[in-house]
Amino acid sequence: MVTQLWPHYSFFNLVNKLSLAQNTFNMFGKKILITGADGFIGSHLVEQTVLSGYTVRALVCYNSFGTWGWLDALPAEVKNQIEVVMGDIRDSYGVKSAMKGCEIVLHLAALIGIPYSYRSPDSYIDTNVKGTLHIVQAARELGVEKVVHTSTSEVYGTAKYVPIDENHPLQGQSPYSASKIGADQIAMSFYTAFAVPVSIIRPFNTYGPRQSARALIPTVIMQIAAGNRIIKLGSLHPTRDFTFVTDTAKGFLAIAESEKSVGEVINVGSNFEVSMAETVNLIAELMNADIEIDLDAKRIRPKKSEVERLWANHQKALALTNWRPEFSGKAGFECGLKETINWFLENQDHVGYKSEMYHV
Repeated sequence: MVTQLWPHYSFFNLVNKLSLAQNTFNMFGKKILITGADGFIGSHLVEQTVLSGYTVRALVCYNSFGTWGWLDALPAEVKNQIEVVMGDIRDSYGVKSAMKGCEIVLHLAALIGIPYSYRSPDSYIDTNVKGTLHIVQAARELGVEKVVHTSTSEVYGTAKYVPIDENHPLQGQSPYSASKIGADQIAMSFYTAFAVPVSIIRPFNTYGPRQSARALIPTVIMQIAAGNRIIKLGSLHPTRDFTFVTDTAKGFLAIAESEKSVGEVINVGSNFEVSMAETVNLIAELMNADIEIDLDAKRIRPKKSEVERLWANHQKALALTNWRPEFSGKAGFECGLKETINWFLENQDHVGYKSEMYHV
């Protein structure tokens, strides 16, 4: 069981030395470009990568405020060690410019909100599909040594069998998931056609500190923290495989470091299935809250678009990279929820979340 968010720096140095002894991909002294570094998972990955002793260039989405998203919230000892570049994944020239001098690319930049993809599907094609094309095209031209492209468990759609392995059929049940299927195929086509060393990480539902309030776990926590006893939510019957964000971040590095991962799609999930309803009840229990649920029609996906069941088979990740979740099973899920609840309670006054609103 994990009791602290990040182990000591020297521990990671030891792990890296052991990895080299096991004939994994040598990342020492190499510069890593992380796209989408300003986001939820991206900021944790930046932190993990820096604390692992690597050199990091972080690509964040340009904005006129000059903010770096969640990177602004990182400890100074981490933030001072990263090179931040502002740009846009949709700009091929900017992507190539940001990638120059980097040997490894961890590509996370994407539009990920499913409800917004119903409203603006074209922007998902531009960002997720064309943005990924810009990444692999630049990687090919620059001779990048490794690209880890981020997929999502949503590409599987409702499970046809469980646990879901990487051979499961792909089903585009939302414009978002369709765009990610397209992005995955673009990335893998550059491996098969041009030998670009691409690996695809397919995370299941990641949760933890800094997650957007549009997601289930943060919206429940923030509504309860605001004193609400009637909690507005969408469908509660679907099941998910929730993975704590530090486990996901370590999955990225494990895949980046593995020589066997090139040309492979690899699930990163906890292998623990839980319903939305059970998750809500567990959060309420941990927060000592007596709540009632108000099903909000705005939060319910179109009937055929809802992904009813997700449950990860992560045996391939274990076999190829030796990755396994530290926050595993029900006990690990409860531990991760406690970490998440504590973070939101400690930061609720300045994270800028609007608990009274539905975030698309």
